[in-house]
Amino acid sequence: QVIAYFAAVGASQQEAVNVQQPEGKKKVTLEDQIVQTNPVLEAFGNARTVRNNNSSRFGKFIRIHFSRKGKVASCDIEHYLLEKSRVIRQAPGERCYHIFYQVYSDFNPTLKKDLILDRPLKEYYFCAQAELTIDGVNDKEEHQLTDEAFDILHFSPEEKLNCYRLVAAIMHMGNMKFKQRPREEQAEPDGTDEAEKASVMFGVNHEEFLKALTRPRVKVGTEWVSKGQNIDQVTWAVGAMAKGLYARVFNWLVKKCNVTLDQKGIPRDYFIGVLDIAGFEIFDFNSFEQLWINFVNEKLQQFFNHHMFVLEQEEYAREGIQWTFIDFGLDLQACIELIEKPLGIISILDEECIVPKATDLTLAQKLNDQHLGKHPNFEKPKPPKGKQGEAHFAMRHYAGTVRYNVMNWLEKNKDPLNDTVVSCMKATQGNALLNEVWKDYVTQEEAAIAAKEGGGGKKHGKSGSFMTVSMLYRESLNNLMTMLNMTHPHFIRCIIPNEKKTSGLIEAGLVLNQLTCNGVLEGIRICRKGFPNRMMHPDFRHRYSVLAADEANSSPDAKKCAEAILGKLVSQQKLSDDNYKMGDTKVFFKAGVLARLEDIRDEVLKVIMTKFEAYIRWYCGLVDRKRRLEQNAAMLLLQRNIHMWCSLRTWEWFKLYTKVRPMLREGKIAEQMEKLNEKLKSLEDGIEKETKLRKELEDNSVKIQAEKADLLSQLESVRAQLNEAEERVKRESGLKGDVDKQLEELNDKLAQTEG
Repeated sequence: QVIAYFAAVGASQQEAVNVQQPEGKKKVTLEDQIVQTNPVLEAFGNARTVRNNNSSRFGKFIRIHFSRKGKVASCDIEHYLLEKSRVIRQAPGERCYHIFYQVYSDFNPTLKKDLILDRPLKEYYFCAQAELTIDGVNDKEEHQLTDEAFDILHFSPEEKLNCYRLVAAIMHMGNMKFKQRPREEQAEPDGTDEAEKASVMFGVNHEEFLKALTRPRVKVGTEWVSKGQNIDQVTWAVGAMAKGLYARVFNWLVKKCNVTLDQKGIPRDYFIGVLDIAGFEIFDFNSFEQLWINFVNEKLQQFFNHHMFVLEQEEYAREGIQWTFIDFGLDLQACIELIEKPLGIISILDEECIVPKATDLTLAQKLNDQHLGKHPNFEKPKPPKGKQGEAHFAMRHYAGTVRYNVMNWLEKNKDPLNDTVVSCMKATQGNALLNEVWKDYVTQEEAAIAAKEGGGGKKHGKSGSFMTVSMLYRESLNNLMTMLNMTHPHFIRCIIPNEKKTSGLIEAGLVLNQLTCNGVLEGIRICRKGFPNRMMHPDFRHRYSVLAADEANSSPDAKKCAEAILGKLVSQQKLSDDNYKMGDTKVFFKAGVLARLEDIRDEVLKVIMTKFEAYIRWYCGLVDRKRRLEQNAAMLLLQRNIHMWCSLRTWEWFKLYTKVRPMLREGKIAEQMEKLNEKLKSLEDGIEKETKLRKELEDNSVKIQAEKADLLSQLESVRAQLNEAEERVKRESGLKGDVDKQLEELNDKLAQTEG
């Protein structure tokens, strides 16, 4: 989600660059490709664990480069500590990498047929040792997403198919069986079906493949001979080849993604990097992988501790506080040196890898001889409890003491591969990807040929410069730490609430264990040694003015008021000068001091509230007293009136009045009726007058309407006469015009006659 956010923000700054696509296909942006690396890397690098259905089993550092304008320029990915052992072995409740179950799903039935995956999934040993499914996850749909991501990242169909073939080949290798020849220590195939299927996927001859596994070629002196292998050696070689091949395929995937994401023509001015790596691990059985994961976390926790107090130092300097800087990153130095210093655990492990006849037990003995009782972080392991496995030594990390078992450490560190099998794979004619992933691996025969052609000079490649897994890991880790030290980091801690993968449920013990393992408690411990609590001056004055009201209002400057409040608390011996520091804008407190101030404030507020409550109760008492006095006065008034009324009822004159009162009322009614009758008569007279007047007016209105009608008829006749007169005038005017015209013509003729 973080990567998707950065890519989206970068795309929003400017129109995204469209990656060239064949005609007819949807255009894909660089931001889309960055996001689509996730399904690919998750398919090949994530797996189900007891606590997480999609746990990253490798560390990755993704850098998104931006131009000066904030536009995404390119992206590159680095990966660390891929858990190769999961390819061939899974703990109860866990699962192998997702891609194995995706290629087996029915997303593409033709693909499944091409990969010759014709057995039930539970019969493929390498990926069926524990769980086969994940609740709520459809491997068919997930494979579709992975396949689409391959297309967006410009993987060719041939590259995709070859990649799937190598995954299927590993599944087939897990089912290869071998048996011991009678009375010999030589192993031989117990059936060739699975070897043939794997060879088809590899594009090699299955007989040569089996021969390379059971009778690899080794150099004895100047001669090359075939060496017999027993069952254990062949089984180990098969597992080592499966792990090595998967790791190289994963490495190729990352490189291919980097090539696709390396856009040209856009300047790289800044970058944002996201480091995602497994947290500290304390299991019942802790081996080589846990040592390295925990070592990486020790280094990252040291970096976190150092960086956190560098930020603290900078804030103290900005605030003008006198403070002697303590690099708490050095607290972890003892454990780190125990692992990486000369004669440390890794150095002794690398040394044992080149010592003839060295075993895991001699390694354990050397570690105990060198460090037990001599180093505070190296301890003798306690006896196993419950499901705990046997341990050879224990180490005190910042997150707790971890019991380590060194069995197979030498083999895991040397990571030996069967050179003859590698040579067989490099000779493939049917899988170009197989040749590509082994291209940089130099076998002993190739190294010998190169040395011979070079005149016996310095050898090259793997054989000439032996590199253990620890050496490679350490080099990669050093590069990572160097890069991190040049950045401005931000830290995100991921916590799972419960192991049941259920929402709304928090297991306190599990959460506390994670807080310990990811260094949060360590960070809190360090914070408590400085001044972890701080408040702005105005906030401090506002909250704690109740402790010293006069001092809080002594100045408009909040800093001076804060100093005055703290000074009063010191003079009252409620606080010590060492418990706080006054900065330019903030007050800094030691751990627990603010809690103590809160307690003092609560006590003062308690006293104030007690007095306030007493005053309120006194006031309520006064109000109640006044109410009761008013009720008493009203009661006395009521009683007096009742007594007077009772006395009045027995008074003879009052009895006479009650008898006479109805007669007095009848006289008044007669007077009122007479007045009403007079008023009614006057109203009737008025109505009669109004009626007469109305009748007269109606008669007049009729007359006027008749006169109006006569006048209108007369007006119409006059208008008709006028119209007739106008017509006559027009006719006469026309006749007159004709007569005038005739007269004029006669005059003209007369004039002509006279002339």
